[in-house]
Amino acid sequence: MSYLRTFLPWIVFAVIPSGNWQWGALAALVVSVALIAHQKRDGAGFDALVIECGSAAFFAALAAVAFADPHSGVHEYSAALSSGTLAVIAGASLAAGRPFTLGIAQRTTPREVWTLKPFIRINVVITAVWTAAFAVTAVVLALLDRSGHAHSTPATLVQIAGFAVPMVFTVRYVAHAQAKAAAGQVTR
Repeated sequence: MSYLRTFLPWIVFAVIPSGNWQWGALAALVVSVALIAHQKRDGAGFDALVIECGSAAFFAALAAVAFADPHSGVHEYSAALSSGTLAVIAGASLAAGRPFTLGIAQRTTPREVWTLKPFIRINVVITAVWTAAFAVTAVVLALLDRSGHAHSTPATLVQIAGFAVPMVFTVRYVAHAQAKAAAGQVTR
């Protein structure tokens, strides 16, 4: 559920018809800001809100462009730009040594686990998979956009896969890691 909340602005933007992209960008910005405010009120630090803050910045810029010129060429590439932005945010979090998934995982994991190497390594792997999925999605969407298939059914399916594949990987990888840890504890 945490991942769904984290990516809610992107989902909002994706479900609003592309003919109203400026309103989709504004709605996504409002959702981003509301998520940040809510999570800050609940005690989350900005280090746990990497995607949320990046989302707010992206949608603020996109809304500005979209309202300034609703017929901007940016519109055709907005889906690819969205995935590319997520790839950059996720990749930057890896490069900074603070994978964005740490903040999400810490919401449901005891504090004493946060500094353990296996916990950090699991989050590095998960964030790397999300980064790769976003990057591949951005490239495929850019190719679809370039060939005149922006905002088409294939583009929608690519966007869905760009979130579904890493989400399924995350669930399975975490379950595998937990099972492995439990088996290690049982044999001691």
